[in-house]
Amino acid sequence: MGMQQLGLFQALGAKMNYLDQRQKVISQNIANANTPDYKPKDLEKVDFSSALSSITGDTSTITPDMTNKMHLSPNALPTDEAKSQQMKKTYDVTPTGNAVVMEEQMVKSTETMTDYNLMTAIYQKNVNMMRTALGR
Repeated sequence: MGMQQLGLFQALGAKMNYLDQRQKVISQNIANANTPDYKPKDLEKVDFSSALSSITGDTSTITPDMTNKMHLSPNALPTDEAKSQQMKKTYDVTPTGNAVVMEEQMVKSTETMTDYNLMTAIYQKNVNMMRTALGR
C-alpha cells in the first residue's frame, strides 16, 4: 500500500488541489481587474458537516467521548456563538461595471497561499513521521 492510499494523504491532496484551483480563479480575477462588466468569481468552500453526514449518514449521532471525568460533557458547551452575525455582501463597482476589488483579491490570494503552505507542512511532517517509524 502506498502513502497516497492513506486517508490522511488523500485528504491533504484534495485540500491542496482545491487551494490550487482557488488560486487560479483569484488570478483570473486580478487579471481581469480592468475588464468592463467583469464580476469576480470564487470557489465555494467545502462544508465539513455535509461531507461528514454523507459518510456517516447523520451527524447528530456523533458525540465526543469523555475519557476522563475532568472533561466537559458535550451538553455543557454553548451552542450559539456570541459574535455570529450575518455578513453583508457589498461590492464596489466601477463606472465600467467591473466589480473586482484588488485589495479583496490580494487578501484572498494571501489566505490561499498561507493555507497551501500549511497543508504542505502537514504533508511533510507526516511523511517524516512515516520515515521515522520505518527507521529511515
